[in-house]
Amino acid sequence: MNISDYVYKTEMHAHSWPSSACSQIPPENVVKTYTGLGYTTVVLSNHFNPFMRDYGNKDEALKSYLRDYHTAVEYGKKYGIHIVLGCEIRFTENANDYLLFGIDEEFLTDAYDYITQGIEAFSKWFRNDKRVLVQAHPFRSGMTEVDPKLLDGIEVFNMHPNHNSRVAVAAQYARKNDFIMTCGTDYHHVTHEGMISLLTKKPITNSFELASVLKSRDYLFDMSGCVIIPYPPKA
Repeated sequence: MNISDYVYKTEMHAHSWPSSACSQIPPENVVKTYTGLGYTTVVLSNHFNPFMRDYGNKDEALKSYLRDYHTAVEYGKKYGIHIVLGCEIRFTENANDYLLFGIDEEFLTDAYDYITQGIEAFSKWFRNDKRVLVQAHPFRSGMTEVDPKLLDGIEVFNMHPNHNSRVAVAAQYARKNDFIMTCGTDYHHVTHEGMISLLTKKPITNSFELASVLKSRDYLFDMSGCVIIPYPPKA
């Protein structure tokens, strides 16, 4: 393994306002900030749950959800950075959050109807060889452990400074279950940007490429300049 081959930086977990009400960052500022940090790609993984804007009116909720993404894509074209459609879905059964990779806008129309059905039904419908289902910050306070068979992986390195995501416990759990491991800043607030990035050999330009890379396990993490090798190099 040559670490210097992994030159493309992706933020896998960022939120924008107003799509995510808990974020302070408009989509255009997300783009400008991460461009300035030398990132190739940002996954805009806004909250998709019963508390999202206009929930209860499907058409309006989807429009509200995608508005930030479309704005970010336009700014991304201007600044030369890829904006990937992400999704942090939560179901009505508990407070767990799940990050989805290998999706497009059409997918959201069907996913909306699963918010009230729970992770078991959703996992059975969602998972295939082109998609990845990851539980976000699974050991943060208030989270519920689910059957590992329902997941492709977990977010081992969630670096939100205002939460204890128990990274060491998550790493041990991921190893035990031979999970796909992901990382993310969980960006919501000014000065919290770029805490950790995914490093890849090729630029990530869409969600399906990202899912493919995750399944390959050929990537590294960069935590503020410290490179982390999540999987042992192949002989």
